[in-house]
Amino acid sequence: MPRLGIAPPTHDERDVVDVAPRAVEETGVERVNPKDLRGLKVLVIDDSKTIRRTAETLLSREGCEVHTAIDGFDALSKIADHHPDIVFVDIMMPRLDGYQTCSLIKHNKVFRSTPVIMLSSKDGLFDRARGRIVGSEHYLTKPFTKDELLNAIHGQLGA
Repeated sequence: MPRLGIAPPTHDERDVVDVAPRAVEETGVERVNPKDLRGLKVLVIDDSKTIRRTAETLLSREGCEVHTAIDGFDALSKIADHHPDIVFVDIMMPRLDGYQTCSLIKHNKVFRSTPVIMLSSKDGLFDRARGRIVGSEHYLTKPFTKDELLNAIHGQLGA
């Protein structure tokens, strides 16, 4: 299992052939239209199968490449393997909670610029503040709507 600190080789962008002019955003994701999420790599970390499937379905319909993880430990290997452009992480999970997972991502020099959005069924000020302290960029309350999910992504990608 790859370690979070060891990045696998990435593809060379010169290998990609495309006839449409594209803009490269801060995240390094190339898109013709900033509202277009096709090809965006998203990791959804949640111990709830329902939340993982809901997010995966909604984002896949928008053209995202969605990967899921059941907890923070599972997520660390998937982050190293897939290099997501954005991460959604539940706060309350067994083994490694969302705060710990976010902190590990943000303390890794390869992944620290990856936006992390915290997911929680709580909408308290303390939870939001603690998420900011560990480095999350946004906080989304569950259950979330399709629009809330997409707006959170667009907000992080500057679209």
